[in-house]
Amino acid sequence: MSWLLNLYETYEANQKQVGIIEKKRNDKEYMLLPVSHTTQNAHIEVNITEDGNFHSADVIGKVNTVIPSTEESGSRAGSKVAPYPLHDKLSYVAGDFVAYGGKIKKEEPFTTYIQQLKNWAHSPFGNSKVKSIYTYLNKKRLIKDLVKEKVLYLDEDEQLIGTWDKKYEALYDQKPEIFSVITGGQDAAFIRFNVHSPAEILTKVWNDPDMYDSFIKFYNDQLGDEDLCFVTGQVLPSTERHANKIRNAGDKAKLISANDTSGFTYRGRFSKSNEVASISYEVSQKAHNALKWLIHRQGKTIDNRVFLVWSNDNPDVPDPTEDPFDILAKHFPVQEEASQKIFTNQDFARGFAKMLDGYKSDLTTKSNINILILDSATTGRMAVLYYRNLDKELYFKRLEKWHSTCIWQHRYRKGIEFTGAPATKDIAFAAYGPRANEKVVKGLMERILPCVVDDKKIPIDIIKSCYQRASNPVSMEKWEWEKTLSITCAVINRHEEGYTVALDTENMNRDYLFGRLLAIADVLERRALKSDDNRSSNAIRYMNSFSKHPARTWKTIQESLQPYQARLGANGHNLSKMIDEVASAIDFDDFNNKPLSGKYLLGFYSQRHALYQKKEEKTEAAEEVTN
Repeated sequence: MSWLLNLYETYEANQKQVGIIEKKRNDKEYMLLPVSHTTQNAHIEVNITEDGNFHSADVIGKVNTVIPSTEESGSRAGSKVAPYPLHDKLSYVAGDFVAYGGKIKKEEPFTTYIQQLKNWAHSPFGNSKVKSIYTYLNKKRLIKDLVKEKVLYLDEDEQLIGTWDKKYEALYDQKPEIFSVITGGQDAAFIRFNVHSPAEILTKVWNDPDMYDSFIKFYNDQLGDEDLCFVTGQVLPSTERHANKIRNAGDKAKLISANDTSGFTYRGRFSKSNEVASISYEVSQKAHNALKWLIHRQGKTIDNRVFLVWSNDNPDVPDPTEDPFDILAKHFPVQEEASQKIFTNQDFARGFAKMLDGYKSDLTTKSNINILILDSATTGRMAVLYYRNLDKELYFKRLEKWHSTCIWQHRYRKGIEFTGAPATKDIAFAAYGPRANEKVVKGLMERILPCVVDDKKIPIDIIKSCYQRASNPVSMEKWEWEKTLSITCAVINRHEEGYTVALDTENMNRDYLFGRLLAIADVLERRALKSDDNRSSNAIRYMNSFSKHPARTWKTIQESLQPYQARLGANGHNLSKMIDEVASAIDFDDFNNKPLSGKYLLGFYSQRHALYQKKEEKTEAAEEVTN
C-alpha cells in the first residue's frame, strides 16, 4: 500500500495544480484531475442557452474532455446501464434516441441518466449551468436539434444512419464529418455540453472549477458505507471500484480489481473482497489521479510499460533512465555545463554532484524518491512490476555513483558532445540495435534500473551483447557503430571501474594494449587515404576477428599497413614508432590468440581519441600561426 499512500500524499501536496490544464512539448494537454472526474474523448459539442434552449452544435473530432464520473459509470462495461453524470454517449443523453431508431437492450439509458442529472441539478449543490443543461435535455429533443443543425444524419425512413454506406450518397452530396470521427454508428458519438451566454463569456463547463466543486460535493453526499482505509488508517467511505484510463484515455487496465466473485480470486480464504483490504473512495480517487498526472507529465512509456520517478512534494526529480545531458537540460541554472568537455571521472563527478545539489535543495528534508514500473499482461489488469521508495540522500548518492562510473564520452547527439552515463534506452540500442523490438527494450530498461538505484552490477549478458556488436563495425553504418562503441565503453567501464577516456599510457593490461594497437593501425590507414575516401580501414574490417584471435589477426593487419606506411613516408614515422612501442609493451607470453575482453575497446577508443585530439591541436596551432 506504500505506493498508494505516496501517490495520495503527492495529490495532497499539489492541490494547487488540480483542474489546471498543462501542456507537454508536443502541445498535448493534461491535468491533475479533480476527485470524482475522469477523461473521455468527445465527438460532438452542444451549446445550451442559460434558459435551457438549444443554441448550436459542432463536430469536434476526438477531443479529450474532463467529465464528472461515478463509481458505476467509471467501471461500466457491456450492456450495464451506468450513465456518466453530465457528458455521455448519445444513447444516454438523448431523450428521443428510441424515436429515431436507437436500439436499447434492457432498460432505456436516458431514464437513468436524466434522473441522476435531475438529482444533481435540484440538490443543494447544483448550480445554474447544471440546471440549464438539465432543463434542455428534459425536453427530449436532442437528436432532432442535432439533425437540424446538420451534425447527425437520417436515412430515408427518418432513422439515424448506422455506419456510412455508399447508398447514402444519393441523400447527401458528401460523407458527413461525423462519420470521419467515430468508428461505429452515430449512436456511439460522445456528447459534451456547454452553456452559452450572449451577455458574457462563460468558462467552459469541462474546465469550470465551480462545476468540479458542485459535483464533488453532490457525489460525496451520496457515498455509501464507511470502512477502515488500509492506506491512511482512517474510517472513511470505501469503494470496490477503482479507476482505469491510467496510461491514456483508452486504457482499460486497472491496478486494483476484485470483481471475480465466482472464480478463484479468494480461493476459499475470504467471502468478500473488502476482507482482503479496503481502500477509501477519496484515497483511491486521489492516488489514481495523481498517478495519471505524473505519467502524462514525466513518465516514460515503452510498449505500454510505464517508467516513473517522482517525489511527493516536488515531482521534478532526475530520472534514473536518462543521460546527464537530458537531466542538465531540465535544470536551467547549470544548463551551460551540458556543453562542457569533461574527460575525467573526477571532474565529471564534481560537475554532476553540483547539479544534483540543485535538485536536492528544492526538496524538503523529509522528501523520499519513488520509482515505479507499471505494465499490463491483459487489457483489464495492470501490475506494479517494480517499486522503490528511497531516502533522497541515498537516491542522489546512487545516481551520482552511476553517472560517475558508467561514464564515457559520447558524440551521438547531433552537434553535441557530452561525457557521462548513457540513457538506459541507449544501452538497449547498443545491445540490440536501433530496430530492436520494444518488448526487448522495455525488458532491458527494467533490468538496468536496479543497477542505477540499488548499485547492482550490469547483467553480464547485456555487457556481452554490447561487446559483440561494438566488435563488429562492418555490420552497421558508421554513425551507428560510433554510438554503439561509446555506449559499450561506458557499460564496460562500469563493470571494470577506474578507466577514463584520457589515454593511460601506464596501463600494461594485455587487452588494453591490443586495443591501442588496433586504434593506431586504423588512424594510420585513415591518414594515408584521401579525405573523400570513406571506405573502412583494414583495422575496422578485421575488428571482429581481432577480438577473437588478436595475435593471428594482428599479423594480417600489420601486413596490410605496409603500403600505407610507404605512402605516408616521414609523415607516418611517429605512428609506426608508436605501434612498435605499444607492441613491445605486451608481454611475450600474452601475445597470443586468447580472446580479448571488453578492455580492448577502452584502449581502442582512448588511443584513437588521443590521436585525433592531437591532430586537432596541431591544426589549430597552424591556423593561429597563419593568421
